[in-house]
Amino acid sequence: MQPQRRRNSSWRSRICLFIGVPLLVYSMAGCGRRETRVDTGDREQILYEGNGSEPQELDPHIVTGVSEQRIQMTLLEGLLSQDPVDFHPVPGVAEKWDISPDGKTYTFYLRRNAKWSNGDQVTARDFWESYKRILTPSLAAEYAYMLFPVKNAQAYNEGKIREFDQVGFKVLDDYTFQITLENPTPYLLSVINYHSSWMPVHLPTLRKYGDPYMRGNKWTRAGRFVGNGPFVLAKWRVNDVIVVKKSPTYWDRDRVRLNEIHFLPIESDETEERAFRAGQLHITETMPLTKIDFYRANYPDLLHIEPYLGSYFYRCNVTKPPLNDKRVRRALALTIDRESLVKNVLRGGQLPAFCLTPPGTAGYTCRTQLHEDIAEAKRLLAEAGYPDGKGFPPIELLYNTLEAHRIIAETIQQMWKKSLGIEVHLVNQEWKVYLDARRTLNYQVCRDSWIGDYVDPNTFLDLWLTEGGNNQTGWSNLEYDRLIAEAARTSDPHQRLEVFQKAEAILLDELPIIPIYFYTHVYARRPEVKGWYPTILDYHPCQYVYLEATTNGFH
Repeated sequence: MQPQRRRNSSWRSRICLFIGVPLLVYSMAGCGRRETRVDTGDREQILYEGNGSEPQELDPHIVTGVSEQRIQMTLLEGLLSQDPVDFHPVPGVAEKWDISPDGKTYTFYLRRNAKWSNGDQVTARDFWESYKRILTPSLAAEYAYMLFPVKNAQAYNEGKIREFDQVGFKVLDDYTFQITLENPTPYLLSVINYHSSWMPVHLPTLRKYGDPYMRGNKWTRAGRFVGNGPFVLAKWRVNDVIVVKKSPTYWDRDRVRLNEIHFLPIESDETEERAFRAGQLHITETMPLTKIDFYRANYPDLLHIEPYLGSYFYRCNVTKPPLNDKRVRRALALTIDRESLVKNVLRGGQLPAFCLTPPGTAGYTCRTQLHEDIAEAKRLLAEAGYPDGKGFPPIELLYNTLEAHRIIAETIQQMWKKSLGIEVHLVNQEWKVYLDARRTLNYQVCRDSWIGDYVDPNTFLDLWLTEGGNNQTGWSNLEYDRLIAEAARTSDPHQRLEVFQKAEAILLDELPIIPIYFYTHVYARRPEVKGWYPTILDYHPCQYVYLEATTNGFH
C-alpha cells in the first residue's frame, strides 16, 4: 500500500483555527481552559483523526493507498477480521474456517447474523460476485494480483479463460464458501484479514449506479455506499472531512463504542500538528520533522514512534535515458548517505535501507546489500560516458506534495550534486497528478514508498513483475519473474526464502528502484484514545477503539 498526501486547498481558509489559538488555549489553563473539539468528542465518543490526503476513491477494488484503506476498513468487513493487539486473523463474516491437509483448500463458514447496511443478508454469493468483479479485466484493478494464489485467478484476469466457474471460488451454500489455491500460500489468511482487494462489495448497489465491472461507478458517495462493516458512510465533503457513523446492522455492534469517526484530509503536516495542538484532532497521520525533538523533550507521552512495515525508495523510469543505463542508476544509489539522512534529517528512528525488503520480515533479511561508495559511483558514471558529471543531462526528481518529501529530495539533490556533479531539478505535484505521471511513466526519477500488505517478503518483491500493476518503472527481467513464480510454488519455508534472496539480488543489481530508508510511524496521539495498539501494518480495528477523558496531554 502507498502512503501519501495531496493538496487540500479548503484547509487554507481554516488555518485561523489552528494558528495562534493553540498557545492561547493551552497557556491559559489557570484562567479556565476553553473547550475544544476533542473535549466534545471525548464525551460523545467521536474520534477526530488526521487522514493525510484526500482519498482517491473508496472503492476497495480500485484504490491502492493507505489513506483510503483506513477508511474502507471501517465500512467493510471481509471473511476475517483482525486482533487489535497483534493483528492475527480472527473471525469476521466467517465465524470459523477449515484448511485442508495439503494447505490448498480453505472452507469458510459464514455467520448468519452478518448484514449489509441496507439490511440485506451477507452471503457466500456476495464474496463470489465480489472476487469475480476485481478479477474481471475491464475493471483494470491494480490489486487483482492479490488474488492470484487462487486457482485460475490469474488466467481469468488475463483473459485466458472466460468462465469464472473455473476459478477456485465456490459457493457450497448461502453460508459456506470455499477457496482452492494453485499452491499452498502461507500468508493467505493474513491478507484476507486485512487487504481491501479481499473485501466484499454489494453488487446490487453497484448495478444501481453504473456498470460494476467498469471504473467511474458512483456507488461510493455518501447516501449510496452500502457496506457491511462496523460503520456506515455518513458524509464525504471533498478536501474537508469524511464522517462514518456506527452501523446499526453490524453483527458485532455491541462491541463498537465509538459513535463516529471524522477523517480529516490535511495535506500539510505543519497544519495537522497545529490542529492537534489546538485540540482539533485526537490523532495525526504524521509529525513534522522539525517538531519531533520538541515533542520528545516536552510531550513525550503524545509522541509515538512505532515499527512500521514499509520502505521509502525512488523509482527510476528505465525506459528513458540516462536512467535506462543501470550504471547510472547504481551511481545514484551509491552516493546517498542514508545514515546521515535518517540521523540528521528524519530523526524518527528510521533505518537506512540498503535493500528493499525491511529486515526480519517473516524471518527474511536480504543478504545482498547496497553500500555508499562515491569512488565506485564516479567510476560507473564515467564508464557510462559522464566523467565527473560532464555531459550528463539535467534530470527531474518528482515528489508528491508533503514537506518531508521535499526536504528529503533537497537533501539527496545536494548529495548527487556534490558527489557526481550532476544537476537534478525537483518537481512537486499533487497526489492525483503525481499518480497519473507515475502510471504513464511521465517521469525520470520519482519518490515512492511501499507499506506491506501483509507480513511476508512477497508483498515487496512481487511488485516488480513484468507488467505488474504496481511496477510502473518500465523494468522487466524474466529470471526475476521466474523466481517470484517459483517462490509461490515452494512449500518449504526455508527454500522459499532462499528463492526470494535470489530475486532481490537481481533487483539490487538492476536497480529500477533505489532504496533509501525503512519506515517507522511517527505521529501524535492523545491519551484519551484507548484500544489503539502499535501494529506493524499500522492498522487499528475501529471496533476496539474508544475515548476516555483525561487531564494529560496539553491540558
